[in-house]
Amino acid sequence: MKKIIIVVSLIVVTIFQQSCVKDPLADIEEGKWNNERSVLSIKFKNQVGTAEIQRIDEENGEIYIKLNVDAIPDLSKVELEKILLSYRATCSIQPGSTLDFNNAERKAAITVTSQNGKTREYTIYATEFSETLIGRWTIDDLVLYGGTGPEWWGGAVLSLLDKPWCWVGENLPQAECDNTLTFTMTEISDEGNTSGICVNDPGPDGKYADFIFNGSQNPENPGIDIDVNHFYRQIPKGESHWVRNYSAGTITFTDMDGKTTISVLENPGTYMLFKDNIGNNIEHWITIPHNAFSFQLSGTDDWDHIYSDYDKFVKKTRKFFIMVTKQ
Repeated sequence: MKKIIIVVSLIVVTIFQQSCVKDPLADIEEGKWNNERSVLSIKFKNQVGTAEIQRIDEENGEIYIKLNVDAIPDLSKVELEKILLSYRATCSIQPGSTLDFNNAERKAAITVTSQNGKTREYTIYATEFSETLIGRWTIDDLVLYGGTGPEWWGGAVLSLLDKPWCWVGENLPQAECDNTLTFTMTEISDEGNTSGICVNDPGPDGKYADFIFNGSQNPENPGIDIDVNHFYRQIPKGESHWVRNYSAGTITFTDMDGKTTISVLENPGTYMLFKDNIGNNIEHWITIPHNAFSFQLSGTDDWDHIYSDYDKFVKKTRKFFIMVTKQ
């Protein structure tokens, strides 16, 4: 009986001691330690790319975003899509709420409150992003840089239109130069890449160029015409899909069959394409009056036919420029 009493007493003492031990998670849940009040990520509707977030000091922070203003009808009501805060912090606005950037500085403010009640105000600065591709462009000229051995005077910059005897068929390269390109934008990725639809309209003549090199200029197989559309049909006929990768500086066109071509939108100016390194003082330049879509081509050296139009247009094609003007 005495043993039973002792055991029961020990159980009572143990239970009493355990009831006096504080829950180790209580302090964490209570949050008196938690001063964290940071914005970790933020995304607005029609935001381009990732926000740049800076914690200035204990009370202030700054956030920099880019907004696609072409897709925002009212800058006084820019919708917050997502926001991620530090542990158990709260924000003065929630996803679905809007901020007013319709002011001269294009700025707005939010307040983030920590679990223990401390606050930090973030000033959000918006810069206006506008996709320069959007709109209508006319095709003005088709210019090639090509040729084997440019260091031995084998290269040249020349317009496809300046060599009419090199082309055959009903639709010569000239047919392309009344075409228009109309770009519309449908999407901006989280990485800030824009995309949309390009319509290559054949213009008043209703024709697209068909790039067939004249067999009379073919030194390897005289009289045999050569289809070189794989070099020069870089912007698809009719409707295609485009993606602009800002980090890579490229625009990719995808036609209805899934074929892709990659270009660079060149700015107006005069650019060096080649400078020899063997002392012949040979340089090749191109002048772009307005803009151009440029495409790197993968021709093959042909030393047997160096200096010929055949070599430049068919064999050692190097870079192709579609000269355009935005309307």
